[in-house]
Amino acid sequence: MRSTPSRAEAERYRRAGLWTDELIDGFVAVRAADPATAALPAVVDGPRTVTYGELEQQVRAVAAALHGMGVGRGDVVSWQLPNWWEAVPLHHAILRLGAVSNPVVPIHRRREVEFVLRQAETKVFVHPGEFRGFDHQQMVAELAPTLPALAHTVVVRGTAGTGPAFEDLLRPAGAPEVERAATDPAVLMYTSGTTSDPKGVVHPHATLVRENRGCIASWGLTAADRIFMPSPLTHVTGLLYGVQLPAMLGCPVVLQDVWESTEALRLIERHRCTFTTAATPFVHGLTHSAELHRRDVSSLRWVNIGGGDVPPGLVREAEARLGATVARGYGSTEYPTATQGWTDDPLDRRAETDGRPVEGTELRIVDDHGAELPPGERGELLVRGPERFTGYLVPPAGEAVFDADGWFATGDLARIDAAGQLTIEGRKKDIVLRGGENISVKEVEDQLYAHPKIAEVAIVAMPDPVMIERACAFVVPAGDEPPTLPELTEYLLEHGFAVQKVPERLEQVAQLPKNLAGKVQKFVLRERIATLLATERQNAAPDAAGVR
Repeated sequence: MRSTPSRAEAERYRRAGLWTDELIDGFVAVRAADPATAALPAVVDGPRTVTYGELEQQVRAVAAALHGMGVGRGDVVSWQLPNWWEAVPLHHAILRLGAVSNPVVPIHRRREVEFVLRQAETKVFVHPGEFRGFDHQQMVAELAPTLPALAHTVVVRGTAGTGPAFEDLLRPAGAPEVERAATDPAVLMYTSGTTSDPKGVVHPHATLVRENRGCIASWGLTAADRIFMPSPLTHVTGLLYGVQLPAMLGCPVVLQDVWESTEALRLIERHRCTFTTAATPFVHGLTHSAELHRRDVSSLRWVNIGGGDVPPGLVREAEARLGATVARGYGSTEYPTATQGWTDDPLDRRAETDGRPVEGTELRIVDDHGAELPPGERGELLVRGPERFTGYLVPPAGEAVFDADGWFATGDLARIDAAGQLTIEGRKKDIVLRGGENISVKEVEDQLYAHPKIAEVAIVAMPDPVMIERACAFVVPAGDEPPTLPELTEYLLEHGFAVQKVPERLEQVAQLPKNLAGKVQKFVLRERIATLLATERQNAAPDAAGVR
């Protein structure tokens, strides 16, 4: 894997004290070597608690086992695991070998998993036996023979079949010493973009260590904190704050593998969790749970909301009902935390804006010609700084990832006020932001165009108070018998799409709005469905006079 920062960039951030020579997995070794922290809990997963001493032993054993499978420096090990404790030693063990850790979200199915494993040239794939009723082991058995680079598969909480079980990797063994640097590629994460194919984002140790350092400072975190993590460990949020941050702080993380607000409140209460960061649906679920008044969550002091549009009212409600300080933040897989509400920011700023830059981060707002705009003007957001990824595994054809000065164009529309507070106001990217996850619509549209009952189709985001956005398909029927939503759902699932990519509403239209060049005007469709939803909500609401 060739994506590494330039020497000049590395020296600049080192001189500024923003990059160090620290390695992500090194923090686990430090905690295990210190008698004061070795016996402290590192990971809590249901009845299983792993101490830092045990975690380091697991890291060494798994690293040795992977080395025995031929994994070496620069090789990619992919893992598709829920929020299970096994993910933590696995991630650190991959890094210990100088290899690249590639988390894959558990909801991905054959289509997405095959694309990632093939493009990444994955050498070892670690997966669950079964999770949430889906047979991952069967999927892998079908995929493995078609992937020439895939040498081994490992099953977690399943029966050893084509490869060993994860528990077999935990036999005590010493990991080989590998020469490594903080600028080496460490993590490969795929994120949906504006095209049909997801992009592999590459981060070295240095950018992700810096990211966590910035969050520790802005959120005021210490070793006394206890992290609650419901966000998938295979998303950038879960990986950073559920897998990597705990060891940096020397504190435990409490995992939840299947989201359910009542269970989340129980875990926070039982383990006296103090901090969590999650997308809007998770925080909405905690805030509006009928169980909230029955649970003592007074330990919770800081809640960060990211992963998409956050209604200001939710920040205020969550702060009032949970009793914690709540703030918005903005980031992406490419630049994990660009801005953040800080502990000393007033509530209005934490609710109404996406915060101010973390240390070392620079922001610019530009117009369509690249000219910088003054405070208060809306334009495209560019970011630059020590958290920026070093490149895509496969760069877009004919398109520069960064400009000559290192700025990354996010594709998000935003404004910065005179106080330096950022507010995201939309996206140039053609995606649906469902529950904090970017869903590319083009690949779904491309597949639906092949449906015999569809002449034309356009998918747009429709607002949703809980999931942020859901997908609505506008369809021009190909004949007298229009397709139904259940038909389209079954069709997409049969073609290997993950269920979260399936449109959740279908609108039949005689034609799609287009400009003179024949391009579909999706902004018209977005406005149309937003207006229709508002009208439906108004008509469904009880008559005010009758209620009184």
